[in-house]
Amino acid sequence: TDVTEELEEVVMIWTKQIRQVLVESEQIRREADDVGPSAELEHWKSRMSSFNSLLDEIKSSRVKKIISILQAARSKTLKQWKELDGSITIAANEAKDNVRYLYALDKFFGPLANASPVMMEHIPSLMNTVCMIYCTSPFYNTSEHMTSLFLKITNQMINTCKTYLCEG
Repeated sequence: TDVTEELEEVVMIWTKQIRQVLVESEQIRREADDVGPSAELEHWKSRMSSFNSLLDEIKSSRVKKIISILQAARSKTLKQWKELDGSITIAANEAKDNVRYLYALDKFFGPLANASPVMMEHIPSLMNTVCMIYCTSPFYNTSEHMTSLFLKITNQMINTCKTYLCEG
């Protein structure tokens, strides 16, 4: 039972650390007012990397051994652990899915940033791709995500026009 108690303490520490990561990932992002759409992709790539690293750690043999010992001991700490494991898996899947969908937009980010104000040729394809993301993504199709994305696309268009005017 001493070993079980020590392992439970270890799992409780992990649980606290994982909860902190989940809480931080859900906090509102602070970004500059003029940030473009590539920042959205970078955010989700970073988040995907963090959660994939966390998943790799959870799936490590060391962690699996400790969890299996606690399962054999019928530890009550495992209920919280399983809930967190599920939350991390969902967060990792969300980030991975969002990166995949945002990569579909990536081909528009360069032309949007480097074009003259006559960027209208890119807008229909860009909007069709945003519509496809909204209609098919299981995670990214919330009003918060779409608003953030449209804001960044608009910022990029404004920045491109400003640059054109200042250089012209």
